Parts: sequence; structure tokens; C-alpha cells
Amino acid sequence: QVQLVESGGGSVQAGGSLRLSCVISGRAFDRFAMGWFRQAPGEEREFVAGIRWIDGNTRYGAPVKGRFTVSRDKSKNTMYLQMNSLEPEDTAVYYCNLDPSADYSFLYDYWGQGTQVTVSS
Repeated sequence: QVQLVESGGGSVQAGGSLRLSCVISGRAFDRFAMGWFRQAPGEEREFVAGIRWIDGNTRYGAPVKGRFTVSRDKSKNTMYLQMNSLEPEDTAVYYCNLDPSADYSFLYDYWGQGTQVTVSS
């Protein structure tokens, strides 16, 4: 079993910053990717950013490119999402996901419980 635990959410004003963390524990994989997703009320869950664990390759969703940075610390089994220049449109529950295929497909049901981010104008 895989356990993913997010933290770091909160409430900030527009233009502010937050850093989210996702700690991975349980079953180990030789190769995998990690992703951040978000879901606002009444909206579909959308891809935010992803990172391939073995080489640090990253991908970003268009709405966050240039404002958010995904990173990982292998020694801590932790993925981060540094969110700068936050906008009210970034308000959502943020989830992390583990993809054992490492191809950014994120088709597997390995999700954390989510952490709320609220950005006020």
C-alpha cells in the first residue's frame, strides 16, 4: 500500500505564497512520477504539476507555469509545490498522486487526502 500525506495548505491574500508538501510512505517503486492536482468546488480535478522521481524531470499545467515550482527531496520521500503569485483562481483542494508508470499518465488510484488552499482578493 502507498500512503500520501499532504500538508502546507492555508489562506493567503492574492500575490502571496505557500509551499505544499506530500510525504510518501509504504510500498516502494523503482520508477515513478508524482503529481499535484487540484479541484475547486463544482470543477473537474485538474493537473497542476508533476515530477519524475528518478531524474527530476518536471511538467506543469498552463495556468501555473512560471508561478509554481515542483521539487522533491529523495532523502525525505517528499514532494513539494512552491506556489508564488497566488491568485483567487488558485483556490482549491490540492492533492498529490503517485504514478508507478512514471509517464505522467496518473491513471493509478494513489491519492492523498488533500489540503485546502484559499486565496482571497
